[in-house]
Amino acid sequence: MVRITRKTGEVVRIAENTLVAGKVIPSLPGARPGAPPARRRGPAADALEIDRIAARSWPPAERARLAPAGADPDAGLASGSGWELRAAGGFTRRANSVFPLSDPGLPLDEALRRVRAWYAERGLPAYIHVSEGATAEQDALVTELARRGWTNEGTAEVWTSALAPLADRDPAPFPAGDTPGHQVESGSDAPELRGELSRTLSDAWLARYQRFGTPAPESLAVLSGGPSVWFATVWAGQEAAAIGRCVVDGRWAGFAAVEVAPAYRRRGLATAVMAALSRAALAEGASAAYLQVETDNARAHALYDGLGFRPHHPYHYFRAPRDDAR
Repeated sequence: MVRITRKTGEVVRIAENTLVAGKVIPSLPGARPGAPPARRRGPAADALEIDRIAARSWPPAERARLAPAGADPDAGLASGSGWELRAAGGFTRRANSVFPLSDPGLPLDEALRRVRAWYAERGLPAYIHVSEGATAEQDALVTELARRGWTNEGTAEVWTSALAPLADRDPAPFPAGDTPGHQVESGSDAPELRGELSRTLSDAWLARYQRFGTPAPESLAVLSGGPSVWFATVWAGQEAAAIGRCVVDGRWAGFAAVEVAPAYRRRGLATAVMAALSRAALAEGASAAYLQVETDNARAHALYDGLGFRPHHPYHYFRAPRDDAR
């Protein structure tokens, strides 16, 4: 079978004996001499495509929709319209904010009133997620929100990269290829490090994750949700020295929660986590990678820049004025 990933992210499998013709795709017109082959070039995508993929990788526990009359009420993110309201007990802003895909089908003030009331009913602040350059509607929405007293309470960036170069990096202490296992010495008195990929969360992984103390059911649902989820753990004895998460969705692999315990930093474990997750994603047919990073996280910027990621677009979370929902 030949696996083909469409531009939309849909994966199609075709029997080889049904293929009639094929051809080698030349370099893009105007490509510089010595430019990397397509397998290693950064992915071409607009902000809205990546935002849709990222939204599926952090699925909310509850959602509602504001949309024009006649819109399909069951349409998903790939083809939906309007505004999607998302809630997950407050765990992550992406899963607890409005995703404005297009016109909400209401005058703006009425749409905002309904948004604020919906989140107030759940004891949550109302946030709207907007990305720069995603749609003309979102660009205009930023101005209108500011005029109405909504404030930007969080800015981050999406970075992207080709996936293959990440998968080519040394994954030790994770198994490499068909090798049954791999361990590296941590020092004479330290436990050996062992890498593991899993489809399920472990208590040690959760203990290393720094976003909460005791996880709520909504948090576990968000972390485990998505089209195809992988969890990476570098074990040091019974503890997690490093962790990571990857969600594969069509041609995209989304990376998150890459964290290393202070005692094990500067040993290449974050790179190893990314490499191991990349190999799993590549095996599923993904070819492009993305991640989200805070604008002021210089250490993360240095890591991801060294791995070949480049900034794609910034996004913001606008919060409703701090008074009673109306």
